[in-house]
Amino acid sequence: MLAVFAKATGKPPPELSLPSEVSGSYSKAPQEIVGAFQSLRPNSTVYNLPHGNFMALSHDEENPMHPRSIVVMNDIFCIFVGTLANIADLRHHYGLPRQSTEAMIVVEAYRVLRDRAPYPPDQVVKDLDGKFAFIIFDARTNTLFAARDREGNVEFQWGMAKDGSLVCSDDPNIIRDSCGKSSSSFPPGCIFMNGSGLTSFDHPLHKVRAIAQEDENGNISSVSFQVDLYTRIPSIPRTGSAANWADTAVVNGE
Repeated sequence: MLAVFAKATGKPPPELSLPSEVSGSYSKAPQEIVGAFQSLRPNSTVYNLPHGNFMALSHDEENPMHPRSIVVMNDIFCIFVGTLANIADLRHHYGLPRQSTEAMIVVEAYRVLRDRAPYPPDQVVKDLDGKFAFIIFDARTNTLFAARDREGNVEFQWGMAKDGSLVCSDDPNIIRDSCGKSSSSFPPGCIFMNGSGLTSFDHPLHKVRAIAQEDENGNISSVSFQVDLYTRIPSIPRTGSAANWADTAVVNGE
């Protein structure tokens, strides 16, 4: 699985670039990244999205315990990796047929939140019981939404391309080859949205901070992200209206 979002859409955390600023590690341009993915996985499917964004899926070297799938519904693109243990309950909750896949359920959850629900995304992601990582791109609103299960059971990495684009994949080798040291493991139990940034869905009122690791010479060698349970984000009353889901997420994710 691969997703590349231009800086205007994805705007990755600036801390992802810190190791490369010290080491001069090489990262690739988005077209190079997608081209390399296709050359290594000739049977892959690549979606050219608006604003210079890409999403791609291949079943090569797929973990049978964490299958990959992609679905496109009403201009909403979703790549889902893993499984949901409570899929039957979620189908019933959202009024979906029995043949609905995990990716379809996640898209429906996003669509309901965007269009009707009065509560923020962290409340719904908590209801997903399973081992998963997913990326949603809403082409109508240019909204990016990514998440990983709270235990980090499914491999999920992100990094920064040469031009500042956000790169996501379930293959660490892809991220390493594409982004060099400007990469990190996507933090478990977190969601990322353009406009509101990185948020813990179990602790939405606490900041997710970048932690820099240094080598023996004192240079930054890598960066990880962790929930800071000692720093609470000032609470802002929720408006009760989520006609614009992204605005609700911004209020609760800043």
